[in-house]
Amino acid sequence: MTAAQLAEELEVSVRTIYRDVEALSAAGVPLYGDAGHAGGYRLLDGYRTRLTGLTTDEAEALFLAGVPGPAAELGLGSVLAAAQLKVRAALPPELRTHADRISGRFHLDAPGWYAGADETPHLPAVADAVWNGRVLRVRYRRWREPTDVERRLEPYGLVLKAGRWYVVAGPGPRTYRVDQILRLADTDEEFTRPDDFDLAAYWTAYQRDFHDRLRTGEAVVRLAPGVTLDRAVDHRTEKDGWTRVSVPFESVDHAHAEFLRLGTGIEVLAPTELREKIARTVAELAERYGNSREHGGD
Repeated sequence: MTAAQLAEELEVSVRTIYRDVEALSAAGVPLYGDAGHAGGYRLLDGYRTRLTGLTTDEAEALFLAGVPGPAAELGLGSVLAAAQLKVRAALPPELRTHADRISGRFHLDAPGWYAGADETPHLPAVADAVWNGRVLRVRYRRWREPTDVERRLEPYGLVLKAGRWYVVAGPGPRTYRVDQILRLADTDEEFTRPDDFDLAAYWTAYQRDFHDRLRTGEAVVRLAPGVTLDRAVDHRTEKDGWTRVSVPFESVDHAHAEFLRLGTGIEVLAPTELREKIARTVAELAERYGNSREHGGD
């Protein structure tokens, strides 16, 4: 079949066919192409995929990648379980043993301890629209005014980050929290996902931009021996054993709250606004607790 015929049959672009054929060939699938008027792509006669071609590491990684919680949220819990059973049955005994050891010894629970699970009743519908290339019309709640807005979304893909689902959608594209979709209407309108859109690359760039926007200032602090800060840079150990570092921060208020938690293990040197804000808080605390006798203290 020619690339054009394959594109029509699979409902994708010719450019996508070229890319996928190249990827399949690189993976060892015996596809051959002949140029010319009567040319096209041909698969070697009698070729069949064989799961027994998996290496031990690949089999382990396959079962380690199974995430039952998110799959269930997408309405694919039973599908995932059935697929794993079929793959396990097709594996040779030695690989099956390795896969069983992995699934019995590693469990992924993505959300943090203090973060409750978000209610995402519209997630299956969003996932269906992503898969089938259909436009969604949603009522969405954002953090700034006006909070509730109407949006027309062309959903390109879904991302699960720290237990929270996000949909990346055009035009733009832009990122939306699925749990903030208040109302959703599926449409019969279809859209064409850009051939050059790479969801993983977009998300990496989005996270980098997000963190860059959070870092609006920088503090210079001294840390007591044994005290550390994850974002600290430019470490310089001083004679008394304390370490002078620079710490990027989102705002003075955020830095104030974060640094106070370290108690006497930190001294803020700059900026002046942050140092003075912490000093006022410490003075208020000292006055409050210094009057403990008036409140029944010893």
